[in-house]
Amino acid sequence: MTLLTVWADDAPGEPELRTEEPEEIAAVLKEHGVRYEQWPLQDLPDESTNEEVLAAYQDRIDAVSKQEGYVMVDVVQMRPNDDPAWPEQVRTARAKFLDEHTHDDDEDRFFASGSGVFYLHVGGKVHAVFCEDGDLLSVPGGTTHWFDMGTNPEYKSVRFFHDDDGWVGNFTGSAISRSFPTYDELAAGRQL
Repeated sequence: MTLLTVWADDAPGEPELRTEEPEEIAAVLKEHGVRYEQWPLQDLPDESTNEEVLAAYQDRIDAVSKQEGYVMVDVVQMRPNDDPAWPEQVRTARAKFLDEHTHDDDEDRFFASGSGVFYLHVGGKVHAVFCEDGDLLSVPGGTTHWFDMGTNPEYKSVRFFHDDDGWVGNFTGSAISRSFPTYDELAAGRQL
């Protein structure tokens, strides 16, 4: 289940809201122009190719692309493996958007499997959206946020773009992301 945790941006130890109710999550995020949807999961093999992921969700991908004017869609997959280069690949990928930033374009991402956390810094609050299988999150361009895939990421996600440049991060220079629970901490808290 998706988890939304909300804190005041100056009180990372005191959650104001913690919910797994999809309707409540959608309503809270909508107040900030963020679209949250849950799509029915399609049966995909663990070792599915990017093309298989796109084909499984093609109707929904086409609908979102048409509605939002996206011209490019791709799939990103992260899966733990025994390659000696894996730990460095994870560090590099994770560090890319772990600091607070904005994008000029919307950031739409659908999780076909696995999970990741989007942290939205809006309205004096931090909203951590722990996305899982079947979640689509659309973060409007200009929204201050960061993303954490954890130290051992495993996910397949579809990304939507308005142009070939993809998402370019405009970093704020703030260290706020270091004050809030990480993906790993949020995931561990869900196990309790």
